[in-house]
Amino acid sequence: MSEPAWMSEPAWMVDAHHHVWDLSVRDQDWITGDALAPIRRDFSLADLLPEARAAKVAATVVVQTVTVADETPELLALAAADPDLVAGVVGWTDLTRPDVADALAELCELPGRQYLVGIRHQVQGEPDPWWLLRPDVRRGLSAVADRGLAYDLVVQPHQLPACIEAAKEHPGLTFVLDHLGKPPIASGDLEPWASAVRALGALPNTVCKLSGLVTEAGPKGWTADDLRPYADTVLEAFGPDRLMFGSDWPVCTLEASYGEVADIARELTDSLSDAERAAVFAGTAARVYRL
Repeated sequence: MSEPAWMSEPAWMVDAHHHVWDLSVRDQDWITGDALAPIRRDFSLADLLPEARAAKVAATVVVQTVTVADETPELLALAAADPDLVAGVVGWTDLTRPDVADALAELCELPGRQYLVGIRHQVQGEPDPWWLLRPDVRRGLSAVADRGLAYDLVVQPHQLPACIEAAKEHPGLTFVLDHLGKPPIASGDLEPWASAVRALGALPNTVCKLSGLVTEAGPKGWTADDLRPYADTVLEAFGPDRLMFGSDWPVCTLEASYGEVADIARELTDSLSDAERAAVFAGTAARVYRL
């Protein structure tokens, strides 16, 4: 198979994490309160495209937002209709259902199935910090691995120990840590998050997204120097070959524009070689998600 055209453009990037939603199709019930009010509106690929191109982003991975089965087929159809931007979809299915393997098989028969690269569940909202180790979830993770898909982890720091054990139990499954595991950037604390991230990064089947930093930093007033200790921690833990850039658009717009997020990521990786930066901004995502 020949390489996609964007891979021959060394200055172009892959955005490995963004969302879209249409509130007339489905409510995003997590968008509540005054703090999130600015993003309680529709966000489409047409909105994203000019910002992505201005930031020299050539390809993206769109990620699920709600635990609703209908959303993933919609995202696959969206990718199929706009292959010039979307190169992959991280969808959702209920890992706890007894027939999860059949559910994944059905997704892999839908229009746009070639864009399905991973599965995600909002583990951050589960009250059980060890949810990933439940027997039914373990069975679901095995089914994801059998399909050759990645599994995105959206978790809080206190859930990282379960991520470590899950990654150990499923060595054939690639676990992708979204948003660095949501470190407490606003408070400036590093531990115990940093130790847990290093333990996760020590496992070869784990990858991390350089995403979500500005959201965790909170209301503006922070600088790149405030974010750097967290970026440096994951660079050390995973290395550039297992780190990938993600904008987390449009959530990121609560604190910074799309272009600002891309520029901050470039600044946080300014100590890397050209080859290492190419991995963070394109190569890792292309390899892990098989774009």
